[in-house]
Amino acid sequence: MSGHTNKTGGCQCGAVRFRVEGTLGDASVCHCRMCQKAFGAFYAPLVSVRDAKLVWTRGAPAKFQSSNAVLRGFCANCGTPLTYEAPDGVAIAVGAFDDPAGIVPKVQWGVEAKLPFADTIPTLPQHDTLADTNAAPFLKTLVSYQHPDHDTDVWPPK
Repeated sequence: MSGHTNKTGGCQCGAVRFRVEGTLGDASVCHCRMCQKAFGAFYAPLVSVRDAKLVWTRGAPAKFQSSNAVLRGFCANCGTPLTYEAPDGVAIAVGAFDDPAGIVPKVQWGVEAKLPFADTIPTLPQHDTLADTNAAPFLKTLVSYQHPDHDTDVWPPK
């Protein structure tokens, strides 16, 4: 379990923010093709909020009906994937939490669609962001417009 506490999060642009009150369920990674497309990634890291209370504290996600049983919540402004909503409960994208490090996946689903290289990613060479000599010049002066990893009274700042 990921612990009993209030956890906050939201989208990249800050238009949608949430708070989870209570104990999160188990986190998982889903490799199914729908999740790959919904996240634009190799897999979708999700955590169940079944036994907790999910409160939208700023805005609310737009919804896409990805199948006859599932709604996908996302920020209509910036596109950040936020929820997976199915008949058995709601899950939130782990990366949308302000502090995702403690939300550790316990199981993988949809492995029939796992991309053949997914298990070899940890063996690839690893580099610091600024080690990319092509990107380093602009990255050194980069100013982030993303919402910070904490609640704000007003966003964007005036």
